[in-house]
Amino acid sequence: MAELITVARPYAEAVYSLATEQGKLDQWSDALSWLAAMVNNPDLAQVVTNPKHTAQEVEALMLDVLGSRGNDDVKRFIAALIENARLTLLPEIAAQFELLKAQSENIVDALVESAFALSDEQKAELTNTLSKKYGKAVRLDVRENADLIGGVRVSVGDDVIDASVRGKLQAMAASLKN
Repeated sequence: MAELITVARPYAEAVYSLATEQGKLDQWSDALSWLAAMVNNPDLAQVVTNPKHTAQEVEALMLDVLGSRGNDDVKRFIAALIENARLTLLPEIAAQFELLKAQSENIVDALVESAFALSDEQKAELTNTLSKKYGKAVRLDVRENADLIGGVRVSVGDDVIDASVRGKLQAMAASLKN
């Protein structure tokens, strides 16, 4: 995983720099999102990774599926990835690009796992609390996880706040073993 990030980061940074210069962060974000989804599609992935297909065929397929989302720079980017055998890195490149974009927009992404569905009021309160803690706008990704038994687990970057029943039980079990 770390190796993918290491290889993908320079591509993401280059695209981010270009998108910033052009003032087209949202367009690049959309294009990279589509490209990543294409590479993650099992049927397309089979074609893209099949050595029977030439680079030109793969590029033509990618551009065809991308449609109007791809300008000349996106087309050159796809060609460069294909030429360097890095097309399968697109999901990680897109993720790294989104991190850079969020940083520039002073936004932090928070993954919130909850044993039960959260109300809009709870989400708003959590967003407000996290915004104060991190000094940035917060974009929540809320998921239900019954394994938590109760409570929530919040992940923001490398920070994890585990206020779940499962987390507390695991902490108690660990302290009893020591």
